[in-house]
Amino acid sequence: MPGLKKRSVNLAGHATSVALEPEFWAVLESMAQDKRISLAALIADLDSRRGESLLASFCRLSALAFVQSKGAAVKRKKV
Repeated sequence: MPGLKKRSVNLAGHATSVALEPEFWAVLESMAQDKRISLAALIADLDSRRGESLLASFCRLSALAFVQSKGAAVKRKKV
């Protein structure tokens, strides 16, 4: 598995960067496409909802939840 990939984002008027594994970036891009928003807008939304969690950790957990919900939806369709 390749290392972390850093991306710069502007959150609440402040430039910052988020480092995640490429696989998580791919899921976040899918999430943004599903919501019909940009990746930057998705990251800003996650940032606004993360509470005390670290942004990178919250992004990973959100990506995991998204993948799990997609898997559950596929299982429901098969039944």
